[in-house]
Amino acid sequence: MKKSLSFIYAMIFVLAAAGCGNTVSTSSQTESSSSAASKSSSSSETEETASEEVSSASEETQSEYHTIVDHAGNEVEVPYDIERIAVADIYPLPSVLSVFFDSAEKIVGMAPASMTAAQNSLLSELYPEILNAETGFTDGTTINVEELIKLDPDVVFYGASNPEIGEQLQNAGIPGVAISVNKWEYNAIETLDNWISLISEMFPENDKTQLVSDYSNEVYDEIQQRVADMTDEERARVFFLFQYTDTTIATSGQNFFGQWWADAIGAVNVAQELTTDNANQVSMEQIYGWNPDTILITNFNQASPDDLFNNTIGSYDWSEIDAIKLGQVYKMPLGMYRSYTPGVDTPITLYWLAKTVYPELFEDIDVTEKTIDYYDTVFGVELTEEQAESIFTPVTAAGEVYFD
Repeated sequence: MKKSLSFIYAMIFVLAAAGCGNTVSTSSQTESSSSAASKSSSSSETEETASEEVSSASEETQSEYHTIVDHAGNEVEVPYDIERIAVADIYPLPSVLSVFFDSAEKIVGMAPASMTAAQNSLLSELYPEILNAETGFTDGTTINVEELIKLDPDVVFYGASNPEIGEQLQNAGIPGVAISVNKWEYNAIETLDNWISLISEMFPENDKTQLVSDYSNEVYDEIQQRVADMTDEERARVFFLFQYTDTTIATSGQNFFGQWWADAIGAVNVAQELTTDNANQVSMEQIYGWNPDTILITNFNQASPDDLFNNTIGSYDWSEIDAIKLGQVYKMPLGMYRSYTPGVDTPITLYWLAKTVYPELFEDIDVTEKTIDYYDTVFGVELTEEQAESIFTPVTAAGEVYFD
């Protein structure tokens, strides 16, 4: 195209220069007029050709992109052919994308918290290439645009609640797609469904929207039917230990995923009186007052059940809590990512929670078998029994996540 336009400009310059000559003879003028007419005709044809090339190139560029609407309501032009993906601050998403593609080859960048989970989970065993992703462009909440540009991403996923990143991407000319974690009121199934739906819109040849939605909702309905007739006295009183250090205890109030998990399995979230969005810091005195009979430790901290049984972290004393006396303290699964959040393990986490909290009511459920069936049926990923079982025996190192 550049060569054609240069030729047009050159022709215009030549014709203009020729028009300046006014000392030639009449016969020469006649010949020049004829020649000029011929050149003018040739120039017109060239201009038409150049115009067609520009139009064709424009149409070709348009055909390489399509418009999607992300979770923040933005209309985003994204390439049809996406080979390089970076994920800024949506920690579970690299694992979702890896299982969605049954490959992590497209993942060129992700947050450090995503990497620590990958290094200590089944994800890196199935997709070792995930460990090649760069993490230096983000701290998990902000991005370094210069470092991101070095990764040459075709698209970047970022949190819908972090529009500053979206603006940075737009200014850098990088397609940015906003993904929400709380638009669906912390409903893990609806959140996963909407993630898969948007990803499937971007990669229609891999569309798994209906498969994921059907399977997840069938599991949810099955569990809800079994717990529907329980009395209030029969319902477990659970406490989600989200963050735990020698100076901090944080849990889920009514506006975080813990509330949804508790409701989904027919349990009571003892901290549901807390209304702050996301995690809530609490004191040991509050936990004494709630006195949960079951404690569920997430993989967003490095604590194990033994740390609570033996009071080995900080100066906290858990010994008077019913959950400790009953021996009902459990570490949540770590499949492709930390299972407390939405992710590809959400349906399996539901089964695990239901059977862990109500072992007699769900005695017939073999969570390992369900896991193998789920991954094969929905994603075409074949897990061995050992791999499936490893999801329910997480290593504490995966809990290395830093919070501001």
